[in-house]
Amino acid sequence: MEYNFREIEKRWQSQWVKDKTYHTTEDSAKEKFYVLNMFPYPSGAGLHVGHPLGYIASDIYARYKRLKGFNVLNPMGYDAYGLPAEQYAIQTGQHPEVTTVANIARYRQQLDNIGFSFDWDREIRTCDPKYYHWTQWAFEKMFGSFFCNSCQKAEPIEKLVEHFNEKGTEGLDVAESEHLEFTAEEWRAMSDVEKQKTLMNYRIAYLGETMVNWCAGLGTVLANDEVVNGVSERGGFPVVQKKMQQWCLRTSAYSQRLLDGLDTVDWSDSIKETQKNWIGRSEGTEMQFKVAGQDFDFTIFTTRADTIFGVTFMVLAPESELVAQLTTEEHKAEVDEYLAYVKKRTELDRMANRNVTGVFSGSYAVNPFTGENIPIWISEYVLAGYGTGAIMAVPAHDSRDYAFAKHFNLPITPLIEGADVSEESFDAKEGTVCNSPAAGKETLDGFSLNGLSVKEAIAKTKQFVTEKGMGRVKVNYRLRDAIFSRQRYWGEPFPVYYKDGMPQMVPEDCLPLLLPEIETYKPTETGEPPLGRAKMWAWDVEKRQVVDKALVDNKTVFPLELNTMPGFAGSSAYYLRYMDPHNDTCLVGKDADNYWQNVDLYVGGCEHATGHLIYSRFWNKFLFDLGVSCKEEPYQKLVNQGMIQGRSNFVYRVNSDDHSKAPVFVSYNLRKDYDVTPIHVDVNIVSADVLDIEAFKAWRPEYANAEFVLEDGKYICGWAVEKMSKSMFNVVNPDMIVEKYGADTLRLYEMFLGPVEASKPWDTNGIDGCFRFLKKFWALFYENRTDEFLPTDAEPTADNLKSLHKLIKKVTEDIEHFSYNTSISAFMIAVGELAQQKCRAKQVLEQLVVLIAPFAPHIAEELWHALGNATTVCDAAWPVFNPQYLVESEVQLTVSFNGKARFQKKFAADATNDEIQAAVLADEQSAKYLDGKTVVKVIVVPKKIVNVVIK
Repeated sequence: MEYNFREIEKRWQSQWVKDKTYHTTEDSAKEKFYVLNMFPYPSGAGLHVGHPLGYIASDIYARYKRLKGFNVLNPMGYDAYGLPAEQYAIQTGQHPEVTTVANIARYRQQLDNIGFSFDWDREIRTCDPKYYHWTQWAFEKMFGSFFCNSCQKAEPIEKLVEHFNEKGTEGLDVAESEHLEFTAEEWRAMSDVEKQKTLMNYRIAYLGETMVNWCAGLGTVLANDEVVNGVSERGGFPVVQKKMQQWCLRTSAYSQRLLDGLDTVDWSDSIKETQKNWIGRSEGTEMQFKVAGQDFDFTIFTTRADTIFGVTFMVLAPESELVAQLTTEEHKAEVDEYLAYVKKRTELDRMANRNVTGVFSGSYAVNPFTGENIPIWISEYVLAGYGTGAIMAVPAHDSRDYAFAKHFNLPITPLIEGADVSEESFDAKEGTVCNSPAAGKETLDGFSLNGLSVKEAIAKTKQFVTEKGMGRVKVNYRLRDAIFSRQRYWGEPFPVYYKDGMPQMVPEDCLPLLLPEIETYKPTETGEPPLGRAKMWAWDVEKRQVVDKALVDNKTVFPLELNTMPGFAGSSAYYLRYMDPHNDTCLVGKDADNYWQNVDLYVGGCEHATGHLIYSRFWNKFLFDLGVSCKEEPYQKLVNQGMIQGRSNFVYRVNSDDHSKAPVFVSYNLRKDYDVTPIHVDVNIVSADVLDIEAFKAWRPEYANAEFVLEDGKYICGWAVEKMSKSMFNVVNPDMIVEKYGADTLRLYEMFLGPVEASKPWDTNGIDGCFRFLKKFWALFYENRTDEFLPTDAEPTADNLKSLHKLIKKVTEDIEHFSYNTSISAFMIAVGELAQQKCRAKQVLEQLVVLIAPFAPHIAEELWHALGNATTVCDAAWPVFNPQYLVESEVQLTVSFNGKARFQKKFAADATNDEIQAAVLADEQSAKYLDGKTVVKVIVVPKKIVNVVIK
């Protein structure tokens, strides 16, 4: 019987659905294991072969853990809100939901064709009101909470109000947008609107003025990773920096907990380091500098207060409000021109920029220790969101300050005794002596750092600054609060209406607030977000429902928020919803939460090393504070799959000035004889680098009459490894691979390409090897010519058991370490050995089927039932490795005479040296070498050689 993969795979995919094989429920009798893939966005292009890499890797592990006796949760759903669907809606008028649903249907079919063990009964979509109900609910909880620094957790805003009523801001230690001070009497005297504005300074979800990446072409704010070289990644529209009132989440409040949590999870060092750098903890000092000739001062943050004597200039972030105050009339035109330049630059562009840019403000600051005037510059290398947006520049001990000083010819004052000021000497070593200014120069209260180590100097300066009221010691973080507004239609609506200009929450029991229908998806003619077009978009507080906005009277009917939530809103706590997706009363029930707890294995791309992982961890920590999540960290183990690169193919067109003639294409090895231009060709009409000429002619109308110069009757294409991209025609559709070779072959081949975490090129030419392997595997069970079923109840031989248990040991270890490529190599070796041994023992072959089930579930299920089993192979028991089968009963040693190898001989594994010596001398093969000779001695090297010394 031949291996008919199409029939087998279709049958078992249907049967798994019918039997609900992958349906999961909580089972206290079993230990849980939660496997999760990063939320996919269902794009219109569907899956290419690079997309399933992580899904296959996690599916293998999920199936393996189930075979090990675990109760496995392996869900799948869709991050269904996204800019592509909205842009398509703007262009065509088709509702984004229609596009999204169609894309999801295609994704689902492609995923099912590959044979994943997803529990589709738990599917969630972020655009489903039953799901975004709980995103809106979480937002309302954040709006109703503040972050207590002393207890390091979120607490109800009512507790803060109580504190204000009793003590004002006295003794307050909370996360805040700006530092405020007021008494209890002043608080109580405030109007309701004033109180609401004050509370906005502390809420975890708050309205704030912030710099954003504004894209007028798309009519929305973009995240940093959506901007490339100053234009939008989608559409290539210009992006500028713009200050706007936006909803924000106070992620910065959780900075320390986000850092501490990294010590409790099993993530790669590189991802942890990326997260730490993004959070960016700095211990330092805030200090006040007066402005020369003006009656105000400003605050800077520095990690090295001891370098105060090396300050030679100050730098402001271009967005700083101080820029307008400190720019003199003489320098205004130059500053305005520079600000216009910076406005087109994203923060990522500025952080990565190696070029030095800046402009002098015309004002000076006063060094509080020396009284010297210091010029105040403006430069893009200082960011408004970090520290105070103003720095004291010490070019002798900071590389960026040094580059700036050199470029603008500003002074550089070394502080380290004997230091050579250069780009290599910025970091002072422990024990290095610090210097105050030159002898005789006056400093504040005679303050000096002479003779101190760097560590001592930092401590002394901090203490002095604090005691003199010149500043305060502070821990700063680079992590910025998350901008949470998007000027789009296709996103979660905010459950917010506005009364007296202040946001109010739609009552919790009225959620979800549904996304309204609109006729066109562009911003309004007056510049409002698309929701400004919605007719039914006002909140009636008495009827507790959405009504026509024409009824807005700001008494009982109020306008609703026009922005929608960003993409990460729905993908931040989705793992919790998978635990209990049909619960209408809460995000996740306590029973489900306490059972599944958190994700044991999370698989996804390293492109989410910062954004998604930071936001999701923050969101989960907030829910942990509320008692909703029972684990503070959402993802215990993280595996980042590598990228599958495309293998492009090229044809070579002969260059010609006569465009009336049919194009001529030259085969690869003949191209040097012609003047040619390489052209990318669709890899799906190329097999083993041989072009399907007729398919090529049909591919493009301009090639219909093409002529070809062939090699041995074939057209050979060139090739290169490049990023998989539609523009390079190297995107391989998994559907085509499944149709030609089967899903099991695709699964094996994607894992065989290399380590899961590594990037590797896709090469369809190599997939035949995995397909041939599966046919060899099948041949262990069926005789192709006679359809005979080969397994019997015969006792396995020692060699059978040795081959099997070598494989059990290897595959078990490899799966635990995600070394799937070496597992598949081990399978190929074992199948070859068992075929050579003509193994027919059902006892061995049945365990072989279980071993391959995580990798190739369809063929495994077919053979499992052919062996007489009535239940699914998914519920079999993972084979147990027995080391005794690998213990050698015999050893084969090389027998040498005077160091020259002559023959090999087998001995009992436990034979003594005397027994080995006697057997060698008695062997008839030794006779011709011993004839007429005297044996001087026999040397036995265990497990290697026997050397007979003769003369």
